[in-house]
Amino acid sequence: MGDHNKMTPEYIKTLRRLMEFEASRSEPPRDFPQLPDIPAGRYVDTRFHDLEREHIWAKSWLLAAHLDEIPEPNCYMLWENLGQPIVITHASNGDINAFYNTCSHRGAPVVTEKRGKSIRLTCPYHGWSYDHHGQLKGIRDPEDFKDFDMSCRSLVTVRCERFGNLIFVNFDQDAPSLLDWLGPIALEWEEFQLDTCRLASRAIFDLDCNWKIAMEANTEVYHVKSIHAKTVAPILDDRRNVNTLYNNGHGRMIAPVPKGKSSLQALKVSKNLAEIDTAGEIARTCTQSYGIFPNLVSPMSHLAVAPLVFWPNGINKCRLETWTLAPQWEEGMMPNLWTVNDGTELCTVLLEDTQFGEKIQVSMESSGFKGVPLSYQEARIYHWNQAADNMIGAQNIPEELRVKQVIGKEWIYPNDPRVAQMG
Repeated sequence: MGDHNKMTPEYIKTLRRLMEFEASRSEPPRDFPQLPDIPAGRYVDTRFHDLEREHIWAKSWLLAAHLDEIPEPNCYMLWENLGQPIVITHASNGDINAFYNTCSHRGAPVVTEKRGKSIRLTCPYHGWSYDHHGQLKGIRDPEDFKDFDMSCRSLVTVRCERFGNLIFVNFDQDAPSLLDWLGPIALEWEEFQLDTCRLASRAIFDLDCNWKIAMEANTEVYHVKSIHAKTVAPILDDRRNVNTLYNNGHGRMIAPVPKGKSSLQALKVSKNLAEIDTAGEIARTCTQSYGIFPNLVSPMSHLAVAPLVFWPNGINKCRLETWTLAPQWEEGMMPNLWTVNDGTELCTVLLEDTQFGEKIQVSMESSGFKGVPLSYQEARIYHWNQAADNMIGAQNIPEELRVKQVIGKEWIYPNDPRVAQMG
C-alpha cells in the first residue's frame, strides 16, 4: 500500500476504495477482533494515573515547542507541562537543546523568565552560568572551590529532536529516535512542509476531566452526529471514515468531505489563507487527522496544520493546548483555528467536546461506571490502550486495569485485511 506510505496516486485510489468499503459494510470487517471493555479504572484509578506518569510520560516523544518560539541563536524558553522544569535553547550553531532547568550548584532554576534571549544562562541564586549546550562556563569566586572540574557540572540533558520546525522532547535517554517513533507517518507529513510552516497561534485551557477523556473525543467519529450535529456532521462523512493503525499506538483517520464543502468550514477558517502548495488530494478533499501516541492529535489540511495536545493535571483535570500552523498570512490576519476572541476562548467545535467531557468525568466517577465497550469505529482508542500497556509493561499493571492485546499485527500498517476483503 503506497510508496512507504506517501500519498501516491495508487495509495489514494486504495483509500477511496476503502471509503466505499466502509460505507457498504453491515458489520465490522471480517476477522476484526471483538474489543473487550476498557477497564473503568484507567480513567479514575490513581494507580493507573501513576503508571502513566512513571512510564508513558517518561518514555514518549512529546511535542513541546515550535522553532518560532526560539527563532534565533541564544533564545530560550521554559517548558513545564508535566511538572518537570525544562529549558529549551537555540544554540549559536543552530542546535536545539533541552535541559532540566536545575543549576548543578544548589538546584536553583537557571532560567526564571518564560522566554528570553542571552548569550549565557545565568543562575540568579549564585551566578553560575551555562552556554546553550548546557556546559558550565563560569562560577563566582572560583578560588573557593578546590580542584573543581567544571566539565562535570553541565546541566542535565533531556532528549530533544525536531521534525521540521516542531520540537519534541523525551525524558528517556534510551528511547528510539523521533523518526523511528513516528515511523511511516513521518513520510506522510512531508507534504505539509512542517519545516517552513510558521506558528500562528498557541493557547492553553484547563479542563475538568481526565486527559484521555478529552483526547479520545478527537480520535473517533462515532460521536460526531450527536455532539457536533450542526458543526462537524454536515462536513464529515462518518460512514466513509477510514481508520489506519500504526506501530507505537499511533493512528490516522481520513473521512471525505461532501462536494462543495470544506473540512475547515466548521472552524470558520478564513478563505484568504495561503495554501500549503504541496498538500495532496486527500488533504484537500477529506478530513485527515493523526493521533500520535500518547497525547497529540493533529488535523492536517492544505490550509493549516492544527495540533491539539493534551496534558494531565491530576487524575480528573487536564490542560488542552491548541496550535495553528500555516505557511504565511497577511498582517492582521493571523490564523487561529481553535480559539476565538483573541485566543481567550475555545471555538464552538471544541466547546462541544470539552464541555461534555466534564460531564463524562462526573459520570465516570460514579459507582455506575464499570468499563468502556468500544465499537469498530472506536478501534483507535483500543489500539492506544494496547500501546500504553506495552510501554508500561503488563506485569506492572494490576490485572483488573489491564487491556487484552487483541488487535494483532495483521491490522497494523502496512497490513490491512480490508484491502483483500474489498475484492
